[in-house]
Amino acid sequence: MGQTLNNLLTLLNLEKIEEGLFRGQSEDLGLRQVFGGQVVGQALYAAKETVPEERLVHSFHSYFLRPGDSQKPIIYDVEVLRDGNSFSARRVAAIQNGKPIFYMTASFQAPEPGFEHQKTMPTATGPEGLPSETEIAQSLAHLLPPILKEKFLCDRPLEIRPVEFHNPLKGHVAAPTRQVWIRANGTVPDDIRVHQYLLGYASDLNFLPVALQPHGIGFLEKGIQIATIDHSMWFHRPFNLNEWLLYSVESTSASSARGFVRGEFYTQDGALVASTVQEGVMRNHN
Repeated sequence: MGQTLNNLLTLLNLEKIEEGLFRGQSEDLGLRQVFGGQVVGQALYAAKETVPEERLVHSFHSYFLRPGDSQKPIIYDVEVLRDGNSFSARRVAAIQNGKPIFYMTASFQAPEPGFEHQKTMPTATGPEGLPSETEIAQSLAHLLPPILKEKFLCDRPLEIRPVEFHNPLKGHVAAPTRQVWIRANGTVPDDIRVHQYLLGYASDLNFLPVALQPHGIGFLEKGIQIATIDHSMWFHRPFNLNEWLLYSVESTSASSARGFVRGEFYTQDGALVASTVQEGVMRNHN
């Protein structure tokens, strides 16, 4: 397993304090506050620790209430809402400094047969031959601020290859759509639950900034503020994060200083495995 992937799995594996109560550490990605995908992944880990192993998360809905401090640990308090014959529901509060910074409600279900249909996978250039975000960042190293250089140039736990590169430091006007290929930078253990909370982490990457593209702005430009308000995800089918997944994202609206985005994860052979929706604050302070 790659060291950076191992570090991420260690970050997402929480310390159990007592029944339904967990402690997680934080990672500084150079963004000042805690990365939202980290909180999502850790909350999913906490919730799944309280349900029968055969029940897998099929959806979650979450709200980010306050910025998290990346220099402090986070406490995750899991409340059992219901354990029915087919479904289990959990609510997770993420707490720092005695105050909730995040809430998630998640639903779990054991796999069962039923009706099947899905949207057709959109056309996309395959990942073979595309440069990774790390390779692109290395070619732009001279433009990166010192505070971001270390974070952006190091190996990453997930290999991400954009079909079309959008410079976060200097945007250009483009349609509000984006496609990236994602897979683990190493080997993820053979446990679908681990793959699920890793995908929860990954779902917050290359997401809200898509809503800035029609305005020709990169999310790391001076004076630009973006922050997630809510984030929801549905897991439709099994997948393997050791293999390439296409993350196809579009923004259908921006208004009242909020951007709205939705995304879909597909396997290379076209199976729709997960869907995402997010709304966030977008402000230009220039």
